[in-house]
Amino acid sequence: MLLRFRVANHRSIRDERELSLIGTAPNEGTARDTGLRHDDHQVTALPVLGVFGANASGKTNLISALSDMRAAVRTSFADWQKAPGVPRRPFKLDRESAGETSLYEVDLTLGRKPVRFTYGFELSDERVEAEWLHAYPQGEREIWFDREAGRPESEGGEFVFESDGFTGRRDDLVAFTRPDALFLSTGATANDLQLSALYRWFLDNLWLVTPGEDVVHRTKWTQELLGESGRKGGYGERILHLLSVADLGVTGIEIDPETNEIRLRHRTHDGQDVSLDFLAEESFGTHAWFAFLGPMLTVLDKGAVLLVDELDSSLHPTLAAEVVRIFQDPKANPHDAQLIFTTHDATLLGSEVLDQPLARDQVWITAKDRTGATELYPLTAARPADGENLERGYLRGRYGGVPRVSAGEIVREVSWQEAKATA
Repeated sequence: MLLRFRVANHRSIRDERELSLIGTAPNEGTARDTGLRHDDHQVTALPVLGVFGANASGKTNLISALSDMRAAVRTSFADWQKAPGVPRRPFKLDRESAGETSLYEVDLTLGRKPVRFTYGFELSDERVEAEWLHAYPQGEREIWFDREAGRPESEGGEFVFESDGFTGRRDDLVAFTRPDALFLSTGATANDLQLSALYRWFLDNLWLVTPGEDVVHRTKWTQELLGESGRKGGYGERILHLLSVADLGVTGIEIDPETNEIRLRHRTHDGQDVSLDFLAEESFGTHAWFAFLGPMLTVLDKGAVLLVDELDSSLHPTLAAEVVRIFQDPKANPHDAQLIFTTHDATLLGSEVLDQPLARDQVWITAKDRTGATELYPLTAARPADGENLERGYLRGRYGGVPRVSAGEIVREVSWQEAKATA
């Protein structure tokens, strides 16, 4: 499970920011046991975390930082040598940040008997400036490797291995690692068993869903799952059920064996069934929900982490709340999959219609400071009272993360501009 994520100097995130999925004292029964203990206390992790904030406050940049870290681990060895420099996106609103490194770090658990690992790296435009992997098999830190560009030989050189916990072919892997490639990627390419386990975590986690941009790919994803319907544990019945309970009127799914085209059957008012062409005749809402099911079901079955940018742009608020509840429910989510999403939808904080899908410690907020840099903090930092109406408090700006616009200000500006243009 993912426990923490740290990032610095990525797009609008200039200063180091940390997103924590560790359950806290005010948690309202949603956190899951990680199998870890700290100071004789059980460590829990949240299955869902929602990030709220105004437009251009940095919500998407936080999600993209996680996605970019995954891409770096997956591609640094094979792809970064194809073009000069290291792909990264530093903060651009001051001159100093371009010359500073970009930092990415995750804290996670691996294995049936969970072991905590901390893995991270720092990038400049030219190379990997630092990289580290720490394991905590008995709760005590073991430094499997620590990489620092330019470290003198008298202090161990670029690569330092301080623990016997990492048993790989150290000298061979160091010699094989380019300055512009991650040691983790290199080790996995060389089939190192220990590094490959962490590498596979990045392959199987941090799946990104973005509104509109990838809907065609996600539709094919769901369609491919439908193609597995005949196998044990197939997805056809599950997808049909989820389409039906979403009140879309769907009673069946047809796939043309020759063209692979999809048609959904709908119940008519007289009790008959009629099939509609998926691309030409189904609504945008049906397309959005169908495209969401492939990634969601895959992640639930793998126990992976799903990243969703603008959940409210992909789904109606009622469906978005149901997605949150699916990940919250231990029976619907038995493999401890996690959902991290961004949204503008304050009803997910609790309303008369949707109740309260999110607990207080599952809500984080982004805001821009005066320099244009993103701030990130938990809702609990505002100390909301027990039973407080979080939706109302958020919309009134009590916790920050809302546009600094007074009522009617934009209307007055548009009216003034219109009057000026016609004068």
